[in-house]
Amino acid sequence: MIIHSDANENASFSPARMIRGKRMKDIITLPGIGGSGDDHWQTRWEISRPEMRRFQPSDWDRPDLADWISAIDRAVGASATPPLLVAHSLACLAVAHWQQLSSLAVAGAFLVAVPDPQSASFPEEAAGFGNPPSQKMRFPTLIVASANDPFGTLDHARARANRWGSGFVEIGAFGHINGQSGLEDWSQGKALLTAFSAGLAKPDQA
Repeated sequence: MIIHSDANENASFSPARMIRGKRMKDIITLPGIGGSGDDHWQTRWEISRPEMRRFQPSDWDRPDLADWISAIDRAVGASATPPLLVAHSLACLAVAHWQQLSSLAVAGAFLVAVPDPQSASFPEEAAGFGNPPSQKMRFPTLIVASANDPFGTLDHARARANRWGSGFVEIGAFGHINGQSGLEDWSQGKALLTAFSAGLAKPDQA
């Protein structure tokens, strides 16, 4: 599945509106290492969307894979209905590890700026997140990538999409798609999330 990056940036942001014709109650945001600061699109989305809540590992700066997996499990387990995961950077790898170990249901995962654990820029303190599963994810996923991400090339992002059975979107040159990327409320990302969420309500295509 390929979703092109020329999605309507003015589309109404309603990712919680179209899960099997019902309003989805929960969207879980999963920031990467260090958490997402005030300028990050995840934080801005959380402020404007009450159905969004952030998962809470014990330590954002010294990430431990087992701890992050447990935090995802707690957040998903506390949801009344299968939630949509909105992950950035290191949290994308955490989601990949988690879904192999947990049987809890989620509607899908929106994976932004998947890092390459083999790159020279990958943080040493996150080494435990390396070697993520290569098999297809057990729920729908969409990878959103930047053309000049210092933590992972487009070739790496495409390879991950192929292995995980993910949709793939290249949005242009926006660095690591974070608070330093100048995206502010990231209207294009909202439109992509809306389209992805709406697609989850449709029957699977052969």
